Amino acid sequence: MLRVLAVDDEQPALEELLYLLRADPRVRSAEGATGATEALRRIGGAVDAGPDDPSAIDVVFLDIHMAGLTGLDVAQLLAGFAAPPLIVFVTAHEGFAVHAFDLKAVDYVLKPVRRERLAEAVRRVAEQVGDRSAPVHDNTGDQIPVELGGVIRFVPIDEIAYAEAQGDYARLHTATGSHLVRIPLTTLEERWRSRGFVRIHRRHLVALGRIDELRLDAGSMSVRIGAAELAVSRRHTRALRDLLMRQGGR
Repeated sequence: MLRVLAVDDEQPALEELLYLLRADPRVRSAEGATGATEALRRIGGAVDAGPDDPSAIDVVFLDIHMAGLTGLDVAQLLAGFAAPPLIVFVTAHEGFAVHAFDLKAVDYVLKPVRRERLAEAVRRVAEQVGDRSAPVHDNTGDQIPVELGGVIRFVPIDEIAYAEAQGDYARLHTATGSHLVRIPLTTLEERWRSRGFVRIHRRHLVALGRIDELRLDAGSMSVRIGAAELAVSRRHTRALRDLLMRQGGR
């Protein structure tokens, strides 16, 4: 049973969100705050009181555009707490999904809020709160938000075989399809280097563990990942070959 704080500086939107949350049987209590300052005061008091106190908060459903501090500002401040509540962003603007990913939000719900979509966000929160043996924020660092038909979903990074540059965007390829995200390939390269992704071409970033074959033909190199064959540029050839040799020797 979840203890929820909803934050929105627009009273009608806050009341609607609270109504939907209180109707969900997985929500024990849902209280509202009309701004960032009030929200931070209540969250700080709840964290100091401990998880067993009646004032405890499991999750904050947080609007982004608010007067004064934004929801993103609040989330950044909460990241400095020893045991912060989970965060679900609720916003009319889909363009902040990348920031949600960086701040490790559990979910990103677009306004106007649909009952079914909110129920899915509550389910995700309940799963994380219920798993007391695992750090509550770690799973979201393993995901990336993508837009599907006007709904933000989170795709596990481990399912991504390679990413393809498309201007300031990147197309993420998985075994079941592809997703376009508003993130440059160079940014993904920096973020995912520690996860085994390597740049093989100005257009492609690949997961080393997903490479099925390395092909050499007349001095040129390519890799096969599933049905896709991707060229390796000359500047990346030696580094890729050395990486694969080291990986194969383990």
